[in-house]
Amino acid sequence: DIGDIVRGKDLYRGNDEEKNRRDKLEKSLKTIFGNIYEELKKDNNNAALKTRYEHDAADYYQLREDWWALNRKEVWKTLTCDAGGGTYFRFTCSNDTTLAHNNCTCVDGDPPTYFDYVPQYLR
Repeated sequence: DIGDIVRGKDLYRGNDEEKNRRDKLEKSLKTIFGNIYEELKKDNNNAALKTRYEHDAADYYQLREDWWALNRKEVWKTLTCDAGGGTYFRFTCSNDTTLAHNNCTCVDGDPPTYFDYVPQYLR
């Protein structure tokens, strides 16, 4: 769900209090990604990036998707490496010979789940 929130695709709205928190978070994320976009525009060597994001509008969905693709591994490590004893995703690496048991990532460094790329309504 973190990936959905960062990418602006979270479907869960919850009760009124939760909706207000999500709206506040979404506003903050738009501000953060707006600042990132403004920094990209300042650098004259980023013409390709400027073109990629010029039609991204005020929600910055493409920039958010790209940021998540580049940073999901680090976000996963931050959230799980010190979670000790958690078992929900621990045994879920890509094949039967590679387990994430007692580790926060698979042997190749990938997060032991790709559920963030499964549409939220199917999880």
